[in-house]
Amino acid sequence: MIECVPNVSEGRRADVIESLAAAIGNVEGVQLLHWCADPSHNRSVFTFAGEAEPLQQAVLTLLGQAIARIDLRSHQGVHPRIGVVDVVPFVPLAGSTMSECVTTARATAEAAAKRFAIPVYLYEEAASGPLRRNLADIRRGGFEALALRMADTQWLPDYGPPAPHPTAGATAIGARRALIAYNVNLATDRLDVARRIASRIRSSSGGLPAVKAMGVPLDHRGVVQVTMNLTDYKQTSMRRVFDFIRQEAEREGVTILESELIGLVPADAMADVTPEYLKLTGFDPSLILENRLKRGREPFP
Repeated sequence: MIECVPNVSEGRRADVIESLAAAIGNVEGVQLLHWCADPSHNRSVFTFAGEAEPLQQAVLTLLGQAIARIDLRSHQGVHPRIGVVDVVPFVPLAGSTMSECVTTARATAEAAAKRFAIPVYLYEEAASGPLRRNLADIRRGGFEALALRMADTQWLPDYGPPAPHPTAGATAIGARRALIAYNVNLATDRLDVARRIASRIRSSSGGLPAVKAMGVPLDHRGVVQVTMNLTDYKQTSMRRVFDFIRQEAEREGVTILESELIGLVPADAMADVTPEYLKLTGFDPSLILENRLKRGREPFP
């Protein structure tokens, strides 16, 4: 089986999010494992699994629904994005390989560009060159800067037209290893604090290895967040990240309010820590990837 974790630029309209989840879940051969949404990020993350062909069909179905229901010209949120379906990673699970995920990503990208006339970039293991491996480089400037960036020949898409879709932007499709989307909320509304801590922790600024981080406001909560991707949780664990942020928060005179997972987490990522230690909100065993896979096509609660 292969896991697929699309990120969609809609986190506020429950009816749209639920219709997207239903569209994925109705594809034969696909297990919809989890979905979640955040209104400040204005973004939803869907996790599903299956073999390559059904997964490709599910992604195309999701793209069609999202293009019909979301218009980036009126979209606002704190998370960077270039498309209504912003990013589509394929992740190898037991019994599948990275090579199979790369093949699936490239086939899906080609099919999506052809069907929807949308530009598609390949990233990480599926990337067509080193310039495009890093998703942040592809997404720099967001939807608003996309047309200008695509005027530069080095940023023409791998598939599809040489200009953004007018309402749907572009999509990044790739293959990568499992990562953990992990957020820590601070008990303050001071965005400068969250941004300083994010700068200190992310690997590109000399912080912890395999950590991508931003400081963002959660206006609907009145607090700020250090939002992260742990791209190699075996190298830098959630516990290590939590301890680092707690120490830095104390230096800034603030405390950690809570932390949260976005999507599912591999079982071994929780081996050295408890949800209570991490102040994880809403955590239960159904958020363990292996537990969800064992439950088959049972509906997500």
